[in-house]
Amino acid sequence: MDYEEQLDRAMEQKPDIAGSESRFEVPEPNVREEGNVTVYENFQETLDRLGREEDHVLKFLQNELGTSAQIDESGRARLTGEFRQRRVEAVLDEYVDTYVTCPECGLPDTNIETENDRERLHCEACGARSAV
Repeated sequence: MDYEEQLDRAMEQKPDIAGSESRFEVPEPNVREEGNVTVYENFQETLDRLGREEDHVLKFLQNELGTSAQIDESGRARLTGEFRQRRVEAVLDEYVDTYVTCPECGLPDTNIETENDRERLHCEACGARSAV
């Protein structure tokens, strides 16, 4: 088998990840103030899109915003304090950069793995493993 035939065969067998970046969009946080609490209305939709555990995302929001939070019976996040939509969106973008997007290939096809009490990001698309 010559080089061209091998290349053709390899190209047929590779996973189709072209355009994967464009399919990944995090919904804009829908937040509203309710007294001294900020209600993140579409938190569950955001979790579904990120493919991450609610406790992991909520803990990150709490740490970055310097507040406490809980999930109500409707799946909304209730953040103690008043936070504008832009601030919540900036923290969410930081979460995506750190815990969702692969630092090697830029795709969102990652999983969080815990190894020796340390979190690592494993990319299903390119196989990279990186510390977070």
